[in-house]
Amino acid sequence: MVYRKIVYVSLFLLALTGCSSNDHREQREGDQLRSLGEVSEAQWQGLGRRKIFYGHQSVGRNILQGIRELEVRDSRIRLNIVSSAAPEQVEGPALVEYAIGRNGDPESKEQAFAAIMERGMGRQGGIAMYKYCYLDTLPSTNPEEMFARYRANVAALQHKYPELVIMHVTSPLTSVESPLKYWIKKALLRATDRDLNTKRNRYNELLRNEYAGKAPIFDLAKVESTRPDGSRSFLLRDGKPVYTLALEYTDDGGHLNELGRRVAAEQLLIVLSSLPMDQGRQSAPPVR
Repeated sequence: MVYRKIVYVSLFLLALTGCSSNDHREQREGDQLRSLGEVSEAQWQGLGRRKIFYGHQSVGRNILQGIRELEVRDSRIRLNIVSSAAPEQVEGPALVEYAIGRNGDPESKEQAFAAIMERGMGRQGGIAMYKYCYLDTLPSTNPEEMFARYRANVAALQHKYPELVIMHVTSPLTSVESPLKYWIKKALLRATDRDLNTKRNRYNELLRNEYAGKAPIFDLAKVESTRPDGSRSFLLRDGKPVYTLALEYTDDGGHLNELGRRVAAEQLLIVLSSLPMDQGRQSAPPVR
């Protein structure tokens, strides 16, 4: 009984400490997200002429649902969305999507994406991307090693298929637990959302440093952490911001709700529509 009281008192004191050192949330102004109104008619038409492959899991499905909902409201958006693990067999322009790999096993997604490209789309050209899920970041994850595998995978594909444009996608984030829940989890040696988001932020930092200004990036993490008013959702660790999924965009702390999927879908379409038409041009017919 005495030991239990000591534990409870310790957790309470740690929670108080955590409030000041690990959960400094500010309404700090950031960049406003871009608007679909900035996309020209020529850019919409160009987007409709592209072949795009998107490998994903559940958050990816949220974004695709957001695109479908946008198409209902905006007549300018007309994409042929096809679910297929064989994009090389899809004739004509299309946004080909498929659930690749297994959540919690990022290497399975790397292998699945490479295999799909090697079956024909890599040779055809076009635009391709795959994203990890927030569930791919585990307590044992080393962000540097995870990014090194990703970089090696896409570098090998780019070398083999120079006509293929690979768009890079940052890792999605989650919301985080309260300081008290954080310290309880720490005491019980359980994984915490705060620690896992720190790893995701590090992976995303490595990705941006490697590809910014060199290749197209869909910065999903930035979108998820940017509130509608332009402020960012984050906590401070060692004086450095660790960005988190804004509560406005989720109902369960990880997946995107109606607002979240609409915002993410808009930003993905803006990035895709802004790519020069000479990027991702197909050079081979469909494989039959």
